[in-house]
Amino acid sequence: MSSELLDALTILEREKGISRDILIDAIEAALVSAYRRNFNQAQNVRIDLNLQNGSMRVFARKEVVDEVFDPRLEISIADAQHINPNYQVEDVVEMEVTPKDFGRIAAQTAKQVVTQRVREAERGIIYSEFIDREEDIMTGIVQRLDSKFIYVSLGKIEALLPLNEQMPNERYKPHDRIKVFITKVEKTTKGPQIFVSRTHPGLLKRLFEIEVPEIYDGTVEIKSVAREAGDRSKISVHSDNPEVDPVGSCVGPKGTRVQAVVNELKGEKIDIVKWSDDPVVFVANSLSPSKVLDVMVNENEKATTVVVPDYQLSLAIGKRGQNARLAAKLTGWKIDIKAETEARELGIYPREETIRLFDDQVETDFDYEDDDLD
Repeated sequence: MSSELLDALTILEREKGISRDILIDAIEAALVSAYRRNFNQAQNVRIDLNLQNGSMRVFARKEVVDEVFDPRLEISIADAQHINPNYQVEDVVEMEVTPKDFGRIAAQTAKQVVTQRVREAERGIIYSEFIDREEDIMTGIVQRLDSKFIYVSLGKIEALLPLNEQMPNERYKPHDRIKVFITKVEKTTKGPQIFVSRTHPGLLKRLFEIEVPEIYDGTVEIKSVAREAGDRSKISVHSDNPEVDPVGSCVGPKGTRVQAVVNELKGEKIDIVKWSDDPVVFVANSLSPSKVLDVMVNENEKATTVVVPDYQLSLAIGKRGQNARLAAKLTGWKIDIKAETEARELGIYPREETIRLFDDQVETDFDYEDDDLD
């Protein structure tokens, strides 16, 4: 083995981050393969590499037996003791069998196998790096597009952004920089395969963690997320610290923090509401920006009936029922919304225990377009 190959091991270890031991194992496997294939040998062999001078030797390994059936794999006890009197049955004898012209053949085969092993090792390193980043956010660069995927470069590897994970209000072009949420990392025969999303609720959560220091350090917690990507989302937030306003922390001074998230999501509207373990308060908050007069809870069916002022009914329901639908996803409760007049006619409002919630409801500082009332 030439000194150049040994130098190459050092370079690969330094530049590719591949362990020297992995490379040495690859070379030994290559030499064993070359010996068996090129010299029609089936015996067990061991390769001895001298890393100081680059030399190599091939040793056949034979088991000591009383009666030899396969001379390629076995040696008689008499012949073994002729080599060394201390050999006993079931011991293994090693004898050098290095062919004269083995170096040239071995170098060619070693190059091919080492190249393959290096590629496999690189894939393993990439897989190990990205498997720890599942459900995390990364910035990538759009490389190319086809009918099924957008291919996004994440540095060492291209990730796949499937059609159903792309936001309907976005148009992607090569060289665009986008933030993506890593949904799945798979190990395949062709190397790691990474799937990413722009529509996953986790993307919204991670974006707020980046923009809001109180979320990152745990002072404010995102309790739940409901998202219809590209259109509207709701998040509920909570803080155990009574001196911290969780909604205000997420909105930021003059709305700068939530606006940064909205900009990244190309104008997706975001309602930030205060979480509560009381379903009455939580459901009322979740219907923001609508005001709520009363919330009646059916614990058995995990359902609620919500009464809103007549002029707020359209706002509470939202376009195509979106506001009510997102509120139900956010809270985990079924929500049936009724106008005040209808509720009075049905005799379900007002109740003696009716809780007025106007002062408890929390809204974001965002103003939405009038078409939300349609």
